[in-house]
Amino acid sequence: MIIGGSAGSMPVLVELMNQLPSPFNVPIVMVIHRLKNVESELDKLLSVHQTIVEPEDKAPLLPGNIYLAPQNYHLLVEEDSTFSLDYSEPLNYSRPAIDMSFSSAATAFGPEVLGILLSGANNDGAAGLCRIVSKGGTGIVQDPATALFAMMPQAALDRCTGIAAMTVEQIIAYLKNISIANKR
Repeated sequence: MIIGGSAGSMPVLVELMNQLPSPFNVPIVMVIHRLKNVESELDKLLSVHQTIVEPEDKAPLLPGNIYLAPQNYHLLVEEDSTFSLDYSEPLNYSRPAIDMSFSSAATAFGPEVLGILLSGANNDGAAGLCRIVSKGGTGIVQDPATALFAMMPQAALDRCTGIAAMTVEQIIAYLKNISIANKR
């Protein structure tokens, strides 16, 4: 599962992490827009019940772990289930760019990917979420009517079909159902 967010996504991420069933056997990758030259404690803020790590280059993607894209690096998922850190130019004014992470996950895992795009004030993530859906994966956006900044989830809904808009409560219920299904 890969989650992207920007402006206005923090309250939703905190709630998702608080409500996440434990154990949650699916790896979670979070790509959040952050200022590049400001000390960040985001991993500590989100680490309520589970440890969140910023992966190193070539680190393995492991079930049950939660990963946060490091500041000022694009985070890519490789087909061998490892991470790759990329320092190329910002995309959509962002590094890490949600589109790059979502697209790499779609290429690596195809129909096994669940992409969730939260509140944000630009279009980053829309193309990547469409790529996930085009590869047979599942695409969810935070219902734009509930987002503090609707532009990001709305851009994905406008760009392609097959994406579900859900409230935060519906996303949490969906994740709980995934957890139950993975225990069987």
